[in-house]
Amino acid sequence: MNREKPLGRKAYGSIPHLPNSRIGPGDHKCHEGQERIATIKSRNKHDVIIVQEKLDGSNVAVALKDGIILPLSRAGYLANTSPYRQHLMFWNWVYENEERFRNVLNEGEQISGEWLAQAHGTRYELKHEPFVVFDIFDENRKRYAWNIVLEKLSTNFVIPHCIQYNRGNPMSVDDAMLLLGKYGYHGALDEIEGAVWRIENKGKFDFMVKYVRPNKVDGIYLEIMGDEIYWNWKEKVV
Repeated sequence: MNREKPLGRKAYGSIPHLPNSRIGPGDHKCHEGQERIATIKSRNKHDVIIVQEKLDGSNVAVALKDGIILPLSRAGYLANTSPYRQHLMFWNWVYENEERFRNVLNEGEQISGEWLAQAHGTRYELKHEPFVVFDIFDENRKRYAWNIVLEKLSTNFVIPHCIQYNRGNPMSVDDAMLLLGKYGYHGALDEIEGAVWRIENKGKFDFMVKYVRPNKVDGIYLEIMGDEIYWNWKEKVV
Protein backbone atom coordinates (compact mmCIF):
# COMPACT_ATOMS: atom_id res chain seq x y z
CA MET A 1 0.00 0.00 0.00
CA ASN A 2 1.31 3.43 -0.94
CA ARG A 3 1.93 5.42 2.22
CA GLU A 4 1.98 9.20 1.98
CA LYS A 5 1.60 12.03 4.45
CA PRO A 6 -1.41 14.04 3.24
CA LEU A 7 -0.31 17.11 5.21
CA GLY A 8 3.32 16.69 4.17
CA ARG A 9 4.48 16.40 7.79
CA LYS A 10 4.00 14.70 11.12
CA ALA A 11 0.65 15.28 12.75
CA TYR A 12 2.12 15.96 16.21
CA GLY A 13 5.55 16.65 17.68
CA SER A 14 6.99 15.84 21.10
CA ILE A 15 6.40 17.70 24.35
CA PRO A 16 9.57 18.40 26.40
CA HIS A 17 9.95 16.76 29.81
CA LEU A 18 10.24 18.34 33.24
CA PRO A 19 13.18 17.30 35.46
CA ASN A 20 12.91 13.79 36.93
CA SER A 21 10.41 12.80 34.25
CA ARG A 22 11.08 9.44 32.59
CA ILE A 23 12.56 10.15 29.17
CA GLY A 24 12.29 7.70 26.30
CA PRO A 25 14.06 7.46 22.93
CA GLY A 26 13.78 10.71 21.00
CA ASP A 27 12.50 12.67 24.03
CA HIS A 28 14.13 15.78 25.41
CA LYS A 29 14.04 17.91 28.54
CA CYS A 30 12.42 21.33 28.74
CA HIS A 31 14.37 24.56 29.28
CA GLU A 32 14.89 25.44 32.94
CA GLY A 33 12.98 28.69 32.37
CA GLN A 34 9.95 26.73 31.21
CA GLU A 35 10.18 24.49 34.26
CA ARG A 36 10.21 27.57 36.51
CA ILE A 37 7.17 29.15 34.86
CA ALA A 38 5.14 25.94 34.95
CA THR A 39 6.01 24.72 38.43
CA ILE A 40 7.54 27.53 40.52
CA LYS A 41 6.78 31.14 39.51
CA SER A 42 4.78 32.58 36.63
CA ARG A 43 6.13 35.57 34.68
CA ASN A 44 3.24 37.98 35.08
CA LYS A 45 -0.52 38.27 35.55
CA HIS A 46 -1.12 37.24 31.95
CA ASP A 47 0.24 33.71 32.38
CA VAL A 48 -2.39 30.97 32.44
CA ILE A 49 -1.15 27.55 33.55
CA ILE A 50 -3.43 24.62 32.75
CA VAL A 51 -2.58 21.22 34.25
CA GLN A 52 -4.13 18.06 32.84
CA GLU A 53 -3.94 14.31 33.26
CA LYS A 54 -1.59 12.69 30.75
CA LEU A 55 -3.27 9.78 29.00
CA ASP A 56 -1.53 6.67 27.70
CA GLY A 57 -2.72 5.58 24.27
CA SER A 58 -1.92 6.31 20.65
CA ASN A 59 -1.47 9.93 19.55
CA VAL A 60 -3.75 10.44 16.54
CA ALA A 61 -5.28 13.33 14.61
CA VAL A 62 -8.13 14.32 12.34
CA ALA A 63 -7.59 17.04 9.74
CA LEU A 64 -9.86 18.75 7.22
CA LYS A 65 -8.04 19.23 3.93
CA ASP A 66 -9.67 20.17 0.61
CA GLY A 67 -13.01 19.45 2.24
CA ILE A 68 -12.03 15.86 3.13
CA ILE A 69 -11.85 14.49 6.69
CA LEU A 70 -8.50 12.72 7.19
CA PRO A 71 -7.86 10.37 10.15
CA LEU A 72 -4.09 10.35 10.75
CA SER A 73 -1.46 8.63 12.84
CA ARG A 74 0.98 10.77 14.84
CA ALA A 75 3.57 10.32 12.09
CA GLY A 76 1.16 11.91 9.63
CA TYR A 77 0.10 8.85 7.64
CA LEU A 78 -3.50 7.96 6.88
CA ALA A 79 -4.72 5.75 9.73
CA ASN A 80 -6.02 3.06 7.39
CA THR A 81 -2.48 2.45 6.06
CA SER A 82 -1.22 1.48 9.52
CA PRO A 83 -0.33 -2.18 10.21
CA TYR A 84 -1.96 -1.83 13.64
CA ARG A 85 -5.59 -2.76 14.16
CA GLN A 86 -6.10 0.07 16.66
CA HIS A 87 -5.49 2.61 13.89
CA LEU A 88 -7.86 0.85 11.52
CA MET A 89 -10.44 1.04 14.29
CA PHE A 90 -9.71 4.76 14.63
CA TRP A 91 -10.23 5.25 10.88
CA ASN A 92 -13.63 3.57 11.06
CA TRP A 93 -14.63 5.44 14.22
CA VAL A 94 -13.78 8.83 12.72
CA TYR A 95 -16.00 8.23 9.70
CA GLU A 96 -18.78 6.93 11.93
CA ASN A 97 -18.51 10.32 13.68
CA GLU A 98 -17.63 12.42 10.63
CA GLU A 99 -20.38 14.98 11.18
CA ARG A 100 -19.08 15.72 14.67
CA PHE A 101 -15.63 16.50 13.27
CA ARG A 102 -17.06 18.65 10.49
CA ASN A 103 -18.94 20.66 13.10
CA VAL A 104 -15.60 21.53 14.76
CA LEU A 105 -13.05 21.77 11.95
CA ASN A 106 -12.66 24.53 9.41
CA GLU A 107 -10.59 24.01 6.28
CA GLY A 108 -6.94 23.41 7.18
CA GLU A 109 -7.55 22.77 10.87
CA GLN A 110 -6.56 19.67 12.84
CA ILE A 111 -7.77 17.99 16.01
CA SER A 112 -5.20 15.93 17.93
CA GLY A 113 -5.95 13.53 20.73
CA GLU A 114 -5.31 10.21 22.44
CA TRP A 115 -6.86 7.04 21.02
CA LEU A 116 -7.40 4.74 23.99
CA ALA A 117 -8.96 1.70 22.31
CA GLN A 118 -5.86 -0.44 22.90
CA ALA A 119 -3.82 -0.57 26.10
CA HIS A 120 -0.21 0.55 25.71
CA GLY A 121 1.37 0.94 29.13
CA THR A 122 -1.88 1.61 31.02
CA ARG A 123 -5.15 -0.29 31.03
CA TYR A 124 -8.40 1.68 31.23
CA GLU A 125 -11.96 0.83 32.14
CA LEU A 126 -13.31 3.59 29.96
CA LYS A 127 -16.41 5.49 31.08
CA HIS A 128 -16.42 7.49 27.86
CA GLU A 129 -15.58 7.09 24.17
CA PRO A 130 -11.98 6.10 23.31
CA PHE A 131 -10.90 9.42 21.74
CA VAL A 132 -9.77 12.25 24.06
CA VAL A 133 -8.95 15.64 22.48
CA PHE A 134 -5.97 17.59 23.79
CA ASP A 135 -5.20 20.07 20.96
CA ILE A 136 -6.63 21.87 17.96
CA PHE A 137 -4.39 23.54 15.37
CA ASP A 138 -5.41 26.32 12.99
CA GLU A 139 -4.73 26.39 9.24
CA ASN A 140 -1.25 27.84 9.92
CA ARG A 141 -0.28 24.99 12.26
CA LYS A 142 -0.65 27.18 15.37
CA ARG A 143 -2.26 25.78 18.50
CA TYR A 144 -5.45 27.44 19.65
CA ALA A 145 -5.62 28.67 23.24
CA TRP A 146 -7.44 26.20 25.50
CA ASN A 147 -10.56 28.36 25.88
CA ILE A 148 -10.88 28.40 22.08
CA VAL A 149 -10.45 24.62 22.00
CA LEU A 150 -13.31 24.29 24.48
CA GLU A 151 -15.49 26.67 22.50
CA LYS A 152 -14.88 24.79 19.27
CA LEU A 153 -15.53 21.40 20.87
CA SER A 154 -18.68 22.70 22.58
CA THR A 155 -18.83 19.63 24.92
CA ASN A 156 -19.09 17.32 21.89
CA PHE A 157 -15.80 15.53 22.65
CA VAL A 158 -13.99 14.21 25.72
CA ILE A 159 -11.00 16.23 26.99
CA PRO A 160 -8.26 15.33 29.51
CA HIS A 161 -9.24 15.96 33.11
CA CYS A 162 -8.00 19.41 34.21
CA ILE A 163 -6.88 19.83 37.80
CA GLN A 164 -6.17 23.50 37.12
CA TYR A 165 -7.68 25.72 34.47
CA ASN A 166 -7.75 29.47 33.81
CA ARG A 167 -5.34 30.35 36.60
CA GLY A 168 -1.85 31.81 36.62
CA ASN A 169 -0.58 29.76 39.53
CA PRO A 170 2.30 27.37 38.84
CA MET A 171 1.89 23.83 40.13
CA SER A 172 4.65 21.52 41.28
CA VAL A 173 4.91 17.97 40.00
CA ASP A 174 4.23 16.61 43.48
CA ASP A 175 1.04 18.66 43.81
CA ALA A 176 -0.15 17.72 40.33
CA MET A 177 0.33 14.00 40.89
CA LEU A 178 -1.30 14.22 44.33
CA LEU A 179 -4.37 15.98 42.90
CA LEU A 180 -4.66 13.53 40.02
CA GLY A 181 -4.40 10.56 42.32
CA LYS A 182 -2.95 7.15 41.54
CA TYR A 183 -5.60 6.25 38.96
CA GLY A 184 -6.63 9.66 37.64
CA TYR A 185 -10.06 10.49 36.21
CA HIS A 186 -10.35 8.40 33.05
CA GLY A 187 -10.77 4.92 34.47
CA ALA A 188 -7.13 3.83 34.64
CA LEU A 189 -6.63 0.36 36.10
CA ASP A 190 -2.89 0.91 36.42
CA GLU A 191 -1.08 3.92 37.88
CA ILE A 192 -1.50 6.90 35.55
CA GLU A 193 1.36 8.01 33.34
CA GLY A 194 1.73 11.60 34.51
CA ALA A 195 0.60 15.15 33.81
CA VAL A 196 0.85 17.89 31.16
CA TRP A 197 1.30 21.61 31.79
CA ARG A 198 -0.07 23.96 29.13
CA ILE A 199 1.15 27.55 29.46
CA GLU A 200 -0.62 30.43 27.71
CA ASN A 201 -0.12 34.18 27.86
CA LYS A 202 -2.45 36.99 26.82
CA GLY A 203 -4.88 34.54 25.31
CA LYS A 204 -2.35 32.72 23.16
CA PHE A 205 -0.65 29.34 23.47
CA ASP A 206 2.99 29.62 24.58
CA PHE A 207 4.46 26.19 25.41
CA MET A 208 3.81 22.79 26.98
CA VAL A 209 5.83 20.56 29.30
CA LYS A 210 5.07 17.15 30.75
CA TYR A 211 5.97 14.77 33.54
CA VAL A 212 6.03 10.98 33.18
CA ARG A 213 6.54 8.96 36.36
CA PRO A 214 10.06 7.45 36.39
CA ASN A 215 8.87 3.84 36.88
CA LYS A 216 6.48 3.96 33.93
CA VAL A 217 7.18 1.23 31.35
CA ASP A 218 6.20 2.01 27.76
CA GLY A 219 4.02 -0.40 25.85
CA ILE A 220 3.89 -3.30 28.29
CA TYR A 221 0.43 -4.20 26.96
CA LEU A 222 1.15 -3.28 23.36
CA GLU A 223 1.46 -6.03 20.77
CA ILE A 224 1.68 -6.19 16.98
CA MET A 225 -1.62 -6.88 15.20
CA GLY A 226 -2.48 -10.56 15.37
CA ASP A 227 -0.86 -11.21 18.77
CA GLU A 228 -2.57 -11.13 22.14
CA ILE A 229 -3.97 -7.62 22.72
CA TYR A 230 -5.55 -5.95 25.73
CA TRP A 231 -8.45 -3.81 24.56
CA ASN A 232 -9.83 -0.95 26.64
CA TRP A 233 -12.70 -0.50 24.20
CA LYS A 234 -13.88 -4.09 24.32
CA GLU A 235 -17.43 -3.65 23.08
CA LYS A 236 -16.22 -2.42 19.69
CA VAL A 237 -13.85 -5.32 19.02
CA VAL A 238 -15.26 -7.94 16.67
